[in-house]
Amino acid sequence: MPRAFDLSKLTVLPLSERHHDLNLSVIHDLTPTTEARPELQAVAERILRARERGAAVVLMMGAHVIRAGVQRYVIDLMERGLVTCLAGNGACAIHDFELALIGQTTESVAHYIKDGRFGLWSETGRLNDVVSEGAARGLGVGQAVGEAILDGDFPHQDVSLFAAARRLDIPFTVHVSMGYDIVHEHPNCDGAAWGAASHKDFLHFAAVLESLEGGVVMNFGSAVMAPEVYLKALAMVRNVAAREDREVRHFTTLVCDLRELPADFSSEAPKNSAEYYFRPWKTMLVRTVADGGESYYVRGMHNVTIPELWTALTAAQER
Repeated sequence: MPRAFDLSKLTVLPLSERHHDLNLSVIHDLTPTTEARPELQAVAERILRARERGAAVVLMMGAHVIRAGVQRYVIDLMERGLVTCLAGNGACAIHDFELALIGQTTESVAHYIKDGRFGLWSETGRLNDVVSEGAARGLGVGQAVGEAILDGDFPHQDVSLFAAARRLDIPFTVHVSMGYDIVHEHPNCDGAAWGAASHKDFLHFAAVLESLEGGVVMNFGSAVMAPEVYLKALAMVRNVAAREDREVRHFTTLVCDLRELPADFSSEAPKNSAEYYFRPWKTMLVRTVADGGESYYVRGMHNVTIPELWTALTAAQER
């Protein structure tokens, strides 16, 4: 029988003893950009058409989107009904939770891993209790976290994507893998609760994709979680649609990342290329739109691409 690590031996410290790399100064004001790239203007038009027909508009993200300080742009898009679902990983919940609670987030891995303090901060560990209590009520991670921030004593909940999603009754689905996130280090982590709540969110996400025909799926900075979760959920949705003589094929995908892709990304990279293993390319830009959809790729930082998309949408709505 393999030996389990003894969690009771851990020392968990308060966030007041951590040096934070980011604070509320990173949050951008809602300001238009001077221009928006043609690809983002095209996606903006498709988002507006999708919402006119009641189709889903999904924004999937890695946690660097939250660290980029574009919360006000995303919240505004949700408030205007232009984004109908957010999806992220466990780190999204952590950064959002910390910013809402103390107005600061992010630690130096290089510094704190030296003596094993990395990730072991008591206030952040409260997320484990939030998820456990939510799972007991049948909630997904996103809803549990959103309710906790919206209803709790969080001085900066106005910049919380989770609180905004809960306030607007928009799904924010969270897709975790055990051991990925710092809260999994904590003695109060219940792996079964996280698994149940994250699986609930996966089913919520799949339900959203049932309305993807004519819609839009966007991925900002998630190299593994977003394409993999989207792929499996799309398979489920198409499986049922085929039995009901429906299609989920005519939709738009957008990937915004820092990889240098060729101008023509309509075909997969060869298998002997490192780019073949960049899942957003082959999964979101090629394979899943090959029979009726269309795809766009924009290379850029999130604090540039998301404000540009917001600017393009605002201009398109005003025309």
